[in-house]
Amino acid sequence: MENSSSSIQALVSRIKERITHLINGNNSNDYIGVQSFVSPSAYDTAWLAMVADPRQLGKPMFKACLDWVLDNQNPSGFWGETDWEGFPTIDSLPATLACMVALKTWNLGHQHIQKGMAFISANAAIILKGYGNSFPRWFTIIFPGMIELAKKAGMEVAFLHEIEEINDIFDERSKILQREQIIDKYEHPPLLSYLEALPSWYCCFDEESIVSSLNEDGPVLQSPSAAAHAFIVTGHERCLAYLQTLVQTCKSGAVPPMYPVDEDFIKVCTVDQLQRLGLSGYFNREIQQLLEQVYRSYKNQQPTKLNIVPANLFRDSLAFRLLRMQGYHVSPWRFCWFLSDETALAHISNNFRKFSSVLYSIYRATDVMFRGEMELQDARLLSRALLEEYLTLGSTDDDILMWPNLRNMIEYELDTPWIARMDHLDHRKWIEESKASPLYLGKASFYSADLMQLAEEHFKFVQSTYKSELEELTRWSKAWGLTDVGFARERTAYCYFACASSIPSSYNCDVRLIVAKSATLITVADDFFDMEGVLDELKYLTAAVQGWDDRGLTGHSKIIFNALDNFVRDTAMKYVAQQGNDITYNLRQLWYEAFDSWLKEATWSKTGHIPSMASYLQVGMISIAVHVLVLQAACFVDPSFPASKLNSYKHEMITKYLMLSTRLLNDLQSYKKEDRDGKKNLILLYPNAKIEESIANVESILDQTKKKLLEHALMDGLDGMSKACKQLHLSTLKVFQMFFNSANHFDSNTAMLDAIKKAIYIPLEDQALKPVVHHPLSEGNNSMKNPSGKSFKFGYHSRKGRIMTRMRLRCSTYRWDEWWPWSEWIHRGKSVSSAYKICLFAWLCYEWWMEQNKRYASSGWKIVEKVHQLIAQAVHCQVDAAVRDA
Repeated sequence: MENSSSSIQALVSRIKERITHLINGNNSNDYIGVQSFVSPSAYDTAWLAMVADPRQLGKPMFKACLDWVLDNQNPSGFWGETDWEGFPTIDSLPATLACMVALKTWNLGHQHIQKGMAFISANAAIILKGYGNSFPRWFTIIFPGMIELAKKAGMEVAFLHEIEEINDIFDERSKILQREQIIDKYEHPPLLSYLEALPSWYCCFDEESIVSSLNEDGPVLQSPSAAAHAFIVTGHERCLAYLQTLVQTCKSGAVPPMYPVDEDFIKVCTVDQLQRLGLSGYFNREIQQLLEQVYRSYKNQQPTKLNIVPANLFRDSLAFRLLRMQGYHVSPWRFCWFLSDETALAHISNNFRKFSSVLYSIYRATDVMFRGEMELQDARLLSRALLEEYLTLGSTDDDILMWPNLRNMIEYELDTPWIARMDHLDHRKWIEESKASPLYLGKASFYSADLMQLAEEHFKFVQSTYKSELEELTRWSKAWGLTDVGFARERTAYCYFACASSIPSSYNCDVRLIVAKSATLITVADDFFDMEGVLDELKYLTAAVQGWDDRGLTGHSKIIFNALDNFVRDTAMKYVAQQGNDITYNLRQLWYEAFDSWLKEATWSKTGHIPSMASYLQVGMISIAVHVLVLQAACFVDPSFPASKLNSYKHEMITKYLMLSTRLLNDLQSYKKEDRDGKKNLILLYPNAKIEESIANVESILDQTKKKLLEHALMDGLDGMSKACKQLHLSTLKVFQMFFNSANHFDSNTAMLDAIKKAIYIPLEDQALKPVVHHPLSEGNNSMKNPSGKSFKFGYHSRKGRIMTRMRLRCSTYRWDEWWPWSEWIHRGKSVSSAYKICLFAWLCYEWWMEQNKRYASSGWKIVEKVHQLIAQAVHCQVDAAVRDA
């Protein structure tokens, strides 16, 4: 644990330094400052390396760029980006071709070129298959151009046309070039931004035409590769000035894929990454500074309506969400303007595939909708409808934000609303998706190995903490007899999972355990009043809590009181130790009100009394006991929180909105069960109304109440509570929304088990079919040896997909004798993390068998699938056992 903590702190320090440069705008060194989180572009750097110096015949003008190309070839033979495991991503293909052309231009790096050719030969098909013919627009334009450029340079790349996907890419490029104009107001970036890759047959783009396009804000002077090509063709001074400024800014020789960079775009993406990876707790001050800078721009600039630039819509909608979540007063019209522009609205609706990432961002921005913001409601309905239609398609033309699992994230977003998702599981999802491939913003890769390492180590640390705390909670629950009462729902793990997954991990252990213990007590006591206790027994217990005296109590009543007494004493002692004040009386009064409300509801149920709707809500808002959870925790979250507010919560609007929202959520999903049990429910109390009408009325009230709560939670000046306390209210609402989103999941014994396993038990690396260890790609070697020493080649005809692509990359580069010892694990079966290594071993056996016995290929794959199923079952059995033990 100490080693993990020190590693985390070291990573935090390095990232803080980079963010500080981003805040200060310090570009004194390569990619420090605004380019800190945008990777250098080997492709664009290669184009600058091709530029000849007109003053020195046979010499490169930008030698630093050429030197960078020579010095930065990956040991496996490629140039360009890698994923979190070090495997090449899709941009490595055009980047490697461009770098080889640059070296051949100056008759340098013959071994580099040989290694690059070996890499292309061995891995082009593998990488392309992993994308399933869903290639970004920029790649579809650039990659064919680089193949043609390599041919022109005399390189033997004809074999690439034997790959089916490459022919498809050439065909798709032809469609794009036929469909689009060189400068098209509806395409961003326009084809002119890819000037260097356009084929000669597309248009006669002579020197005069290029010069006429060299305006300062034009696409050529925003793309280093296009500007380099323009200078090679024209020698124009404006291109030269642009390239010289660029190289002076990037002193190491590596240039970015776009220049100048949109600073606000990078800043909002940085903040978004930090938050979605679960790392914001380490960088609160830096996030505040970044968003303050973004807010100044957001407030002062007008929305860019010209040409419907998707990147600006993406940036502005993301900025809106981030700023509003931090309490800034921002108008949604900054990005919702297109709703009132018929031309823009029609273009987005008719070309929604090209706006998929933008629509995804707009939909997420509408999560933070306040009352009366009809423009956000309209944007949510439109973006959802278009995203649902997008999901029915097999591919996307999106050129703004690209990662292979964009479709997965859209499905995830549409399936369960943000208000019903737990932050901890959202962090896990984003880590796993980000590990699959870098996030592309156009040609630029927005990726940081340090960020990913920190996110993984932090998640593992948090999981370890949560597991330990759940064990402590389980021991406490068993010690005080709450687990074994027999009649109650056993929800210890549910209660802890809910509070741990929603409350920021930066809060100390006391906050999570106070909420979890309170929830466990509330569940058992509420069930006792609902199902087990007779009316007299319930009256005695309530009176005992009122006087805080257990004399005369027996059986279950005594168990509940003693557990409550222990909890209150322990909580009060912790508060005395931290704040020096005794809040025992306040806590007892808070709990008594809850018990008294349960008694009133039990009396209604057992006597057949039908309360008015007003009386029902007055009691029901207390009996849901959500205020008990948040107000006790607030004492420890905010040292300035006055103890008197424990009993004056009725004066705090945000607390009242939370109590009403959670009561309505419960009633909407439990009215059928409560009707059968003879209990009261708001849905059943509507006079002279059909059930459907009652549900519609309650849903409308709930929707407005949640929006009010959200506004109070995010905006300053509406309540007397601190930001931390208001965030606690919002987190608690999300917990209840999760439990009662589409059904009463809290009453189900199994509905939440998978979520609990992912949150606390299953490590990140066991979520996909891949080995835990990583070896770098070897230098173009795609052969393996079986135990007899015979070498063989692997074919590339298995099912497509990212997992299979990774396995193929491994299979094509590792030696058989490195993997053969893994067969021993088949007989051991002791390690969960080793189970997937066994699966990979089975895959390797299948590949060898398939190569040797073609006619058994289909049955071989069935065997591999069966092995995987058995191993997965074994892994989940071990995790299920851990959950049951908890």
